[in-house]
Amino acid sequence: MNSLPHDRSCEAPLGRARLASLTLLLALAVASPTRADDADAKKILKTMSDYVTGQEHVQLTFDVDIEVITPQLEKLQFASSGEAALSRPDKLRVTRSGGYTAVELVFDGKTATVLGKDSNTFAQVEVPGSLDQMIDRLRAEHQIEMPGADLLLSNMYDELIAGVIEAKHIGRGVVDGVECEHLAFRNQETDWQLWVELGPNPIPRKYVITSKTLAAAPQYTLRIKAWDTETPLDAKTFAFGPPAGAQSVEFTALADVSELPPPAEAPKEQ
Repeated sequence: MNSLPHDRSCEAPLGRARLASLTLLLALAVASPTRADDADAKKILKTMSDYVTGQEHVQLTFDVDIEVITPQLEKLQFASSGEAALSRPDKLRVTRSGGYTAVELVFDGKTATVLGKDSNTFAQVEVPGSLDQMIDRLRAEHQIEMPGADLLLSNMYDELIAGVIEAKHIGRGVVDGVECEHLAFRNQETDWQLWVELGPNPIPRKYVITSKTLAAAPQYTLRIKAWDTETPLDAKTFAFGPPAGAQSVEFTALADVSELPPPAEAPKEQ
């Protein structure tokens, strides 16, 4: 018996159909984990945000590293440490010390004070309202940048997730001996990562912001060390008393509140 003729004109479309089906299956297989990662990352972020904003008062210590790129394209990192006390909804005290500055921010619900300890000068502004309003006003009107302050806002989740175009649950990591969930998020201008403590207290243990629009992608890194929600805080914690000899100045005259050295002291190429 003669075999049936082998019609290649039918085989080609069939082969393409099989290839298309296989490609679709592979695409679905790749896409599904991505969607799961996205949802998982946002869920962990929301859990962390709800936990932190639900704390009436918090005391913590922290370390900060900030990178800069010199005109010679050298990447330098500057380090500082500090502590913060927070009482919701309208009280905050933060101190930070580094190689180039020692600064303190005090907010009692009515007045925000920034003290430059090295120059013994301070500036004040009346900001009756919430902690969120104070942070927004210092940023907008006085160019006082506080990258890690997003982790203190009452609407933390909304602020963090705004503009996010990609979210990933990378896996787990260990920060200062504490096991954490590792999350990564992407915006148009920045990539940022969070390490959130596992267990009943989902504290943000590490926060990294990478600037994608700047050459060499410098990073800002915040590490939260001690975290205390048990010790009560009283009004004295948030009362500002000028040090002896301190001078009141305008915000524009505060010369030593940056985490970076002034230009005249910046390292120069040899």
